[in-house]
Amino acid sequence: MNVKAKGYLLGSIAAATYGMNPLFALPLYKAGMNPDSVLFFRYLFAIPLLGIMLKARGRSFKLNRREILPLVVMGVLVSLSSLTLFLSYNYMGAGIASTILFVYPIMVAVIMAVAYKEKLPLQTIVCMVLALAGIGLLYKTADGSTLSLTGTLLVLVSALSYAIYIVGVNQPILKNIATLKVTFYVLLFGLSLFIVRLYTSSELTVPDEWYLWGNLIALAVFPTAISFLCTTSAIQYIGSTPTAILGALEPVTAIIFGVSVFGEVLTLRESVGLVMIIVAVTFVIAGGGITSYLIRFRKLFPKLPLKGFKRHRSAK
Repeated sequence: MNVKAKGYLLGSIAAATYGMNPLFALPLYKAGMNPDSVLFFRYLFAIPLLGIMLKARGRSFKLNRREILPLVVMGVLVSLSSLTLFLSYNYMGAGIASTILFVYPIMVAVIMAVAYKEKLPLQTIVCMVLALAGIGLLYKTADGSTLSLTGTLLVLVSALSYAIYIVGVNQPILKNIATLKVTFYVLLFGLSLFIVRLYTSSELTVPDEWYLWGNLIALAVFPTAISFLCTTSAIQYIGSTPTAILGALEPVTAIIFGVSVFGEVLTLRESVGLVMIIVAVTFVIAGGGITSYLIRFRKLFPKLPLKGFKRHRSAK
């Protein structure tokens, strides 16, 4: 297998594994676990995995004092993105939620235009309109019913939190820290949000069947460790933009699992809306205007994350 083919294969695996979030999370919900508990265990199990990878590569865990607060903020943003996405699964189909979440690169473009006066190309503006039209088609189905407003707002908050994270993590104070190290501390500090919520307003629930622990471990392994490693390698082989475009497979994967495993039903109208969103975001990424701000995307499974952009191996 040549280098380019290997890169596309790894990029596809990275995106597909990230789209497996609903596959492992929804059975846990059905068993009575709440989103805070699911994410608490997901982060808790993922942190040692990343720590082992960090140690295996001979990286130091040491942080400079000035790096701690930015990493705490990034951790809170990521955990908020994870939490709101996982909460949205209680209000709408996971496939639709994952696709609406995929508008976050467009939010990155808007943030860069507003906060950093970066020029917003006509292509990006057109894609924003296309994506909003796609969301509109999803919001109202053919039979006249609408998506849950609460669920839609939760997904949009998730996307916005992740967009702010992507911009923030590329600022000078964090940009030169090894990606794996940043990911480790982002998850470590992000875990605090779920600890606080479980202590103050929620209850820690645990699986009542042994095999459900496998779902929690799978959440830490597939959408986190495997997706992270494959994305990093894919960028090394084919670059960040092609890897980012392959991120369109994430909502597609979530939709496939939603329909085939969980019995979700997609109308023609919803299918058109999903395609419009994926096409719009793909063209924004391919345009290259925000690619540099998406390179570190995968350091953080959340968000979920959730779509596929990562950094060069030299930044690991």
